[in-house]
Amino acid sequence: MIHSLHFRLAAGALVAIALSLTLVWAVLSHLFTDYLAAQYSGEMTSVMDSLAAQLTVENGVLRLRNEPADARFQIPAGSRYWQISRDGDVAPLRSRSLWDTEFAAADLSSDQYYGFRETLGPDGSPVLVSMKTMTLGDDPAATDFVVYAGFSRSEMEAALESYHNPLRLMLLSTGGVLVLAAFLQGWIGLRPLVRLRDRVADVRAGRAAHIGTEGPSEVKPLVREINLLLNERETAISRARARASDLAHGLKTPLTVLSHLVEALPEEGRSTALQQIELVRQRADRQLQAARMGVEQMATTSLLGICGKLVSVLTPFTQEKGVDWHLAIDPSLTVQADPADIAEALGNVLDNAVRFARKRIEVSADRTLDNVVLIVSDDGPGAAPECYDMMLKRGVRISEATAGSGLGLAISGDILKAYGGGLDLSASRWGGLQVKLWLPATAARASAIA
Repeated sequence: MIHSLHFRLAAGALVAIALSLTLVWAVLSHLFTDYLAAQYSGEMTSVMDSLAAQLTVENGVLRLRNEPADARFQIPAGSRYWQISRDGDVAPLRSRSLWDTEFAAADLSSDQYYGFRETLGPDGSPVLVSMKTMTLGDDPAATDFVVYAGFSRSEMEAALESYHNPLRLMLLSTGGVLVLAAFLQGWIGLRPLVRLRDRVADVRAGRAAHIGTEGPSEVKPLVREINLLLNERETAISRARARASDLAHGLKTPLTVLSHLVEALPEEGRSTALQQIELVRQRADRQLQAARMGVEQMATTSLLGICGKLVSVLTPFTQEKGVDWHLAIDPSLTVQADPADIAEALGNVLDNAVRFARKRIEVSADRTLDNVVLIVSDDGPGAAPECYDMMLKRGVRISEATAGSGLGLAISGDILKAYGGGLDLSASRWGGLQVKLWLPATAARASAIA
């Protein structure tokens, strides 16, 4: 089955063009053949009438006062023939072109070729013959005689072929032009759909809120329905954000109360409880921020800008430990994603690197054919490869002596997965941990900054 609308239209046009040109060929060929046969029939009838007009009977013998002037009747096998026969005559009157051949009714084919009957000429080639039985004078006792007039069949076939060759070339040329016109018509006719696709891509990428209404009248109803769907989606998103904001606000007060109550817990449980409360508060703050951002969810975000802000926040902690930052990010590299999402996903990874690095943290970014990749490497103790999967699970720490809640990498992975990306762990070249964060290229783009 052909899935392309362009090729469906083209295939339909090809079938229609082929059928039409075949019909034109059949009709024109039939009309010309009938015309040519009528011309030859008229010529043979004129010859037979002319012969009959020149025929006399002298002493019971048929005499022809004058023969037809056409020189082809005088040349053996000259492609034009005539003969006059009468029962009882020893030899018929005939043209010199027949040479030693005679026409006989018994020798003529029963099948007719465009109104002519066929026999063999003096050279053995087919001859098409017309015949007419006539009576000389008004005497009832007069004897009937038969007049034959014929011509070479190859002559008629050559005339047909000389007509069919240019007709065939003309129809093929016409077919080629019509096929080209059909493809061009399909391409032009489907351009509005291509433009509509580009506009939908702009809406999806966040570069536009709605699809423009300009375009052919046939496409406008579809554009109108898509815009209505976008409005309904925007309304639903706004309501969801409002509910998320309400929920986040509603958690603020209970979290504050819980923080005070936790102070009364024994020392061994107080720290863990405060960490969990702080984690819930961070998530609530994040929901408030996301609700405020609204439709700017797919804003263009500079990776170097986000990374620079995070590094500036974490630099006081790395200075205390004597850890150096090494950034290798192209300033023009951007992603189309929520800046808060990228900041949280990358921030969790950088926070881990700061916690475990000894002297060096390296952050690099690059764009491949399919993805935009961020790589964070440190020279800390790292982890065994068999622990990588565990480190990406929520609430799992590979060592109880390790600080943290065990949620940072899991949250980062969830954020990236929401954009169709992911997070992978491996060993860095210094023996520490290397974290690769990637987003698909469809959600990212590199743009030059003036």
